[in-house]
Amino acid sequence: MSDKELDCRGLACPSPVIKTKEIIDQGGVEQLTVLVDNAAARDNVSRFLQRAGYEVTVAAQAGTMAVQGRRQEGRGGTAPGAACEPFPGQKILILIGTDRLGTGDDDLGRKLLVNFIGTLKEMGRELWCLVLVNAGVKLAAAGSEVLSNLQELAQGGVMVLVCGTCLNHFQLLEQKQVGETTNMLDIVTHMQLADKVIPLT
Repeated sequence: MSDKELDCRGLACPSPVIKTKEIIDQGGVEQLTVLVDNAAARDNVSRFLQRAGYEVTVAAQAGTMAVQGRRQEGRGGTAPGAACEPFPGQKILILIGTDRLGTGDDDLGRKLLVNFIGTLKEMGRELWCLVLVNAGVKLAAAGSEVLSNLQELAQGGVMVLVCGTCLNHFQLLEQKQVGETTNMLDIVTHMQLADKVIPLT
């Protein structure tokens, strides 16, 4: 059995996930402990290990979180986005990096974005994934005018990925109400898997 430990304290996402992936890709790792010091890294590393076929436990002590992954018998990993492969037709990913649409008047921009999010369901099954970064993560937080719309889309099968680094920056990690906290490695991978990427920044 190969047991390894990786110290990622002081590193911002996606570095902890990328370093974890590098070790897993070497093969033969039955157990891996990754030391991190922020909630976004904890969540992202945990999710990556789970997708790679590891059973994950987390222990916290004195500001350090130890994310431990142990290889599960008979479980292989899955690539990010693999769970959504059955979508028919093209897969459209919309990258939202703002909490308003357009420039010129902020109040108008917020109203336009509310209308835009509310109309996304008209895209039907081709709408595959929403990625929220920068100020866009505010849309997934408690009190957002479009929270119910995003929840409806998620319940209908649309992936909603919310940047963990951005949530930390705006101190919204605990207020996120919809979607999966994610990292830049996941975001880039999903952009590669998509047939079309529509940016709103």
